[in-house]
Amino acid sequence: MNAYLHRSEDRGHVKAGWLESYHSFSFGSWYDPKYMGVSALRVINDDQIDAHNGFGTHSHDNMEILTCVLDGAISHRDTMGNEGQIKAGEWQLMSAGTGVAHSEINNTDTPVHLLQIWIIPDERDAEPNYQQINLDPRKDPNKWHLIAGPDANAPMHIRQNAEVKSAVLEKGHELSVDTVKKVNYVHVISGVVRIGDQEVKAGDALVFEDKATIHATEDSQFIWFDLP
Repeated sequence: MNAYLHRSEDRGHVKAGWLESYHSFSFGSWYDPKYMGVSALRVINDDQIDAHNGFGTHSHDNMEILTCVLDGAISHRDTMGNEGQIKAGEWQLMSAGTGVAHSEINNTDTPVHLLQIWIIPDERDAEPNYQQINLDPRKDPNKWHLIAGPDANAPMHIRQNAEVKSAVLEKGHELSVDTVKKVNYVHVISGVVRIGDQEVKAGDALVFEDKATIHATEDSQFIWFDLP
């Protein structure tokens, strides 16, 4: 299998007061020309936000912004009129389109751990849109869970010919990766898996174009991006 392993230790690490973040791709103050994204996938930030802190109101446009809350809860408010919490096991997709301003604040007494994911849309200047679902793969392990896709029947509709799937795989179990697009990007959130002859641990990601099998050498959680 022809594959490229993006090691966790090659990510950018930013510690700024209330925020500790690991950047899979160049973002903000951390820049590395080797890591500018894969296909339409532009950002994966692994964020830990302290209690009673967060991102004040700021703007985005022409980006599909996916939030995966792993532990804790984050409060969201935007100029589309959406307001509420995103809790562990829930996913939010904000299609920024022509432009939207939002804030994300941890109003709880404990830290929140989440992934911020940006995907470049294939449609520019569309009307902004907000979606949120509760779909925790930890409650139903050893199978793929479709999170977002281009089809109307996907749990959340994304403006790109891409699919985002997630799974929790218990030690000794396997799942197949059979791309229907072009490029596979598997990001491991926790645990250790083997894909082909590659060991992929928490924070690592593997990029490949072929079919493959993911084997869990310990209980693991990961996200699969099937990209154009």
